[in-house]
Amino acid sequence: MSSPPVAFGRHVAERAAAGSLVVQPRLGFATTARMRSALQAVRRADADTVGTLTLDSYTRVNDHAAAARALAAGKDLNGFPLVAHGADRTRGMLDGLAGPGFPVQVRHGSAQPLQIFRALLDSGLDATEGGPVSYCLPYSRVPLRQAVAAWAECCRLLADGPGDGRPGHLESFAGCMLGQLCPPGLLVALGVLEGIFARGYGVRSLSLSYSQQVHAGQDAEALRALRALAMEFLPDVDVHLVVYTFMGLFPRTPAGSAAILRDSVDLARAAGAERLIVKTAAEAMRIPTVGENVEALESAAARAREVPAQRPEDGADLADNETYAEARTLVEAVLDLHPDVGTALVTAFDRGLLDVPYCLHPDTAQRARARIAPDGRLRWSDPGRMPLPAAAIPAAERLRRVGSAELLQMLSHNQRAYDGITDTYDRVTDVYHRTADTHDGTTDHVSTRPTLRKATALA
Repeated sequence: MSSPPVAFGRHVAERAAAGSLVVQPRLGFATTARMRSALQAVRRADADTVGTLTLDSYTRVNDHAAAARALAAGKDLNGFPLVAHGADRTRGMLDGLAGPGFPVQVRHGSAQPLQIFRALLDSGLDATEGGPVSYCLPYSRVPLRQAVAAWAECCRLLADGPGDGRPGHLESFAGCMLGQLCPPGLLVALGVLEGIFARGYGVRSLSLSYSQQVHAGQDAEALRALRALAMEFLPDVDVHLVVYTFMGLFPRTPAGSAAILRDSVDLARAAGAERLIVKTAAEAMRIPTVGENVEALESAAARAREVPAQRPEDGADLADNETYAEARTLVEAVLDLHPDVGTALVTAFDRGLLDVPYCLHPDTAQRARARIAPDGRLRWSDPGRMPLPAAAIPAAERLRRVGSAELLQMLSHNQRAYDGITDTYDRVTDVYHRTADTHDGTTDHVSTRPTLRKATALA
C-alpha cells in the first residue's frame, strides 16, 4: 500500500476518544474494480467510516476453486473472493485507499477460515471477525471441536498481524448469532468467552458485538454488562464494543427502517459503544446498492452527531443488571470446566451448559427456548440444562411451550412494530421502546421514542 498502515482497533479507539461513532457497512463484490469503487464510496461518505470486504459463499466454505472458476467465467458472486484473487491483486485493489483514517475489515462467516486469515494478512489487512462458536453454530455443520481447533490456529496467526507492527484485530460475532430470539445473557457470555479464547492465543486487540433486539432497556443493560465483563475478564486487552442495527426481519417502510436505524444509533451512543454496523432501507426486499449503503452510513453518522456519547459506566448499577448476572454465571461455569477455553466450550455445549435456542447445529443440546415476555423483554421459557440464576426464568414462563405461530410472530416482531402493524400479540408484548428502563432501575411505562411514534403514524 502506498499509504502508511493503520491499526483497526487503534483507529476506532482514537475516533471514539474524539467523540465520534465509527459506522460501517456490510458489502462485498466479486471483482476488484467493483470492490474498490464501493470502498471509495464508503470512504468518501460524510461519516467516520471503516471499510468492509464481505466474502462470498464459496470462500466461506473453502471452495476457492469454484470461486476462481466463477471469476474466470465472469459470473457474479455474493461477495469478494479474497483467496481466489490472492494477496497481490487484493493489495493492488487497496493501494492508496486503505490507510490512515480508513482501515478495512474482512467479514467472512467461515467455521474453518485458516486460508482466509492467511490471505487477509498477506494482503496487508489486520482485522477480521468471527469466532469458534459464533461462526460455527449458525453457519455450518462443522463439528464444534473441529471449528475450535481451526480457530486456535487462526488466532495464533492473527496475533502478530500482517508483519508491519500492527496487531491483528478480531471481532467476536457472538452478540449477533440468532440474536433476535436469544436472551442477551447468553450472547454476552459467548462474546466474553470468545474474547478469552482469542486472548489465549495471543490476540490483544478485540471487539465484542451486540445486535439490537426488541427492548431498548434490555439492550442498554446488555451492553453495560458486556463492557463490565470485558473489563473483568479481559483487562489486558484493547477492547471496544460494536452494535449491530437489528439483524432480524427488517421493517419494509421507509419510516420504519429509518426509525430502527436511528434507534440503533441511540443505543450505541447511550452505551458508549465505539462502532456501529448499519443496515439499509432496502434490507427487507433485496441486497442494497452501494448508494443505499452510503445513505445509511450518512444517516447514522448525522444522528450520532446529534446524540452525545455516554462514557462507559463504572459498574455501580450492576446489582440490578439481569443480563450481567446471567452472563457472569455462564462464563464462570464454562471456565470451571477446563483450563483450556476451547476444550471448555466444547464440553459446555456437549453437556448443555451452553445451549443456543432455535439453533439446529448437531453439537447443541437444542433444549433451551425463549420468548418475548409480556414486559417486552426476551426471556427464557426453558433454559434446558444451563445453570442460570433462578430469577432468569419467571415462574409463569417456565416450560410453557413456544408454538410455531408465536415463533413466527417473534421473528417478525420488530418489522411489524416499526412498520406500525399491530395485532393482539403486539398489544400484549408491546413494541420496542414502549417500556424503557431508566437509570435508577425503575420502569417508565409511558415514554415511547419519537422515532417509533413517527414510524407508526406514517406507515
